[in-house]
Amino acid sequence: MPPTDQDPPGGRGSKPGRRARGLPHKVWRDPGCVAALGFGAGAAPYAPGTAGTLVAIPLYLLIAPLPRLWYAAAVIALFATGIWLCGRAQRVLAVHDHPAIVWDEIVGYLLAMFMAPPGWIWVAIGFALFRVFDIWKPFPIRIIDRTMHDGLGIMLDDALAGIYAWAGVQILALFFS
Repeated sequence: MPPTDQDPPGGRGSKPGRRARGLPHKVWRDPGCVAALGFGAGAAPYAPGTAGTLVAIPLYLLIAPLPRLWYAAAVIALFATGIWLCGRAQRVLAVHDHPAIVWDEIVGYLLAMFMAPPGWIWVAIGFALFRVFDIWKPFPIRIIDRTMHDGLGIMLDDALAGIYAWAGVQILALFFS
């Protein structure tokens, strides 16, 4: 049976974690929520964060040719927009950092790819490093994830994972690019 607006937060049968199931219908009627859910990628039944990161790849390919300053400005604008989008989706879903909210993964990946060398191998390396840091949540990412319960908190933990991944990409590029 499909979920209704009266279902418990997160929908029927959903639980906090890596799965994003049973999203209430009202989410799909709100353009801000649809964007926060990665235009549907966050509704993937398994690994919605990975699905959201995959959505970032075409966006990265679109903005990668921009001059560095414009790329950085675009990512900053997407980050700022994400604070509002993720906060809105969190309020609608009534769950802090629901697994379906993946706008933060999109922006985190774009941060990881700032000034990355061109080529599909670097797209894959940035993807892998970002996912590792996003899942692992090294200091202080885990603290931010547990203590900041608003749109900024949702965005900030993935932005830091993106910065860690960016450092990894840049170090690898020094030796292999």
